Amino acid sequence: MIKQIRNFCIIAHIDHGKSTLADRLLEETGTVSLRQMKEQLLDDLELERQRGITIKARAVVMRFKRGNVEYELNLIDTPGHVDFQYEVSRSLACCEGALLLVDAFQGVEAQTVANAYAAMEHDLHIVPVINKIDLTHARPDEVAEEMMHSLGTDPDDCVRVSAKTGQGVDALVDAIIDRIPAPTGDPDAVLQAMVFDSNYDDYRGAITYVRVMQGTVRKGQKIRFLRAGTTHEVVELGQFAPQRVARDELVAGQVGYLICNIKSLGDVHIGDTVSIAGDNAAAPLPGYSRPKRMVYCGLFPSDGQNFSDLRDALERLAVNDPSFEFEPETSDALGFGFRCGFLGLLHMEIVQQRLENESDIDLVQTAPNVTYEIINKRGETITVHKPQDVPDPGDIEEFRQPIVRCNIIVPTDYIGAVMKLCQERRGIQKAQEYLGAQRAMLTYDIPLAEVVYDLHDKIKSCTRGYGTLDYEMVGYEAADLCRLDFLVNGNRVDALSIVCNRADADRRGRAVAKKLKSEIDRHMFEVAVQAAVGSRVIARETVPAMRKNVTAKCYGGDITRKRKLLQKQKEGKKRMKAVGNVEISQKAFMAVLSEAEGG
Repeated sequence: MIKQIRNFCIIAHIDHGKSTLADRLLEETGTVSLRQMKEQLLDDLELERQRGITIKARAVVMRFKRGNVEYELNLIDTPGHVDFQYEVSRSLACCEGALLLVDAFQGVEAQTVANAYAAMEHDLHIVPVINKIDLTHARPDEVAEEMMHSLGTDPDDCVRVSAKTGQGVDALVDAIIDRIPAPTGDPDAVLQAMVFDSNYDDYRGAITYVRVMQGTVRKGQKIRFLRAGTTHEVVELGQFAPQRVARDELVAGQVGYLICNIKSLGDVHIGDTVSIAGDNAAAPLPGYSRPKRMVYCGLFPSDGQNFSDLRDALERLAVNDPSFEFEPETSDALGFGFRCGFLGLLHMEIVQQRLENESDIDLVQTAPNVTYEIINKRGETITVHKPQDVPDPGDIEEFRQPIVRCNIIVPTDYIGAVMKLCQERRGIQKAQEYLGAQRAMLTYDIPLAEVVYDLHDKIKSCTRGYGTLDYEMVGYEAADLCRLDFLVNGNRVDALSIVCNRADADRRGRAVAKKLKSEIDRHMFEVAVQAAVGSRVIARETVPAMRKNVTAKCYGGDITRKRKLLQKQKEGKKRMKAVGNVEISQKAFMAVLSEAEGG
């Protein structure tokens, strides 16, 4: 019955114990036997287990009997890293409640605050949970006070648990049943279900994860995806417990999966609405706002790899992860490849590793860059995803860069070091508030390009690992930016172009030119390596020519013989330089790109 269903997710900062708590809930409800139990059971991607982080949200159904009543608890385990915020927002739309998990030692972190506000925007009932109370240095009373100051929760409402030892988990299950409301929905109404995730199986086609809002869906029924406009027959449906378990029907309030033998990857859209086929279909649900891609880079197959293999791998991955996008592009230096957009640098790294691990493809990746806006002399606004698309300086009226609002939570001892770091990154301080006697939250507006590369690592370094960062997009602001090009033998190398602040252009130009000089093979003629802004060359290095001793055979005689040979060699080198072609090896590209990322 619908009043015995509870849909909830676990939200928290990274490393506060979401996946471990999910393991204990599975044990407490008897969903998984001790024989099948392993750590981080729901993290089934190989990459998740290697890194110890959750990348994909996972749904699981648990049956729990209290007294004579059996409850169905649908849990969605979510990632904690800021780059996977889109996964969290999709999970929140499918739930009525959320467990807000906070570490009993580390307390409220930046991502905790962001996730709590996201849950409030979705009108979810929040159950505050303090985890890791078994630690010898745990401070649950102080953390409950911090949560009251920053999130407005009542300290008496906090459920105290240890996900490692299982202490307090039985009280948490009772809190989930008592405090989280049952879903609203009529099993007899017209079918209306939301697609909140999907993945691709080579044998079954696209597997669609749905939350049924209204009505009932049965095996063998004809259904329609409203956004895609396609009709399919339900071949199999069921729930995750935690592996796929087939059922005969899913009713309003339940979470499960549908298999409809969908072979075309373009037919499945995250956020789509599933309804009945025909004219009496339900109204489409609002779906999800499109994720804002923050970072773009080029992905190219390395030597001897097939371009079409990379395209197939990207299409398969896009079904499972809708937060990244790709489009074909061509580079003079690297050949055919794709321009890909990501939510952040960790997201970019994860997608690249998944492509290499799951599809066995060797990739060459260009330097990542953020999206800029340019207003040209004609008053048109152009969105620029790659430096090659930046017009000539004479055609630019205003160059605008994305600004993000960063919330940085640090111990009070390190406030000065973090302020200095933010000011070096051209940050503007907006607020400073104390969460307790020992912790403060600093708010800065910083250009996104200064944040995505290594600000998170630098904050961790200068606060000895205690500082945490969360950021959200604010908008675009005008800045003194320019496109920095690199020319080898007079030809522009498009894959190395970057957009940077004009004040940094000289320093970065010299660093990359010096690196290129050491990486480019010597030729029979001099090779000029130049860094230029527009038509102005700001740095130059010269790769010296290889010398052949043409006068070795002259063992004496008149000096004019030697001069004639040297003049002939000089003219030959001049002719060779005019028609010569300098190829930059991929090894040289990788060395220069890693140098550019490093700053």
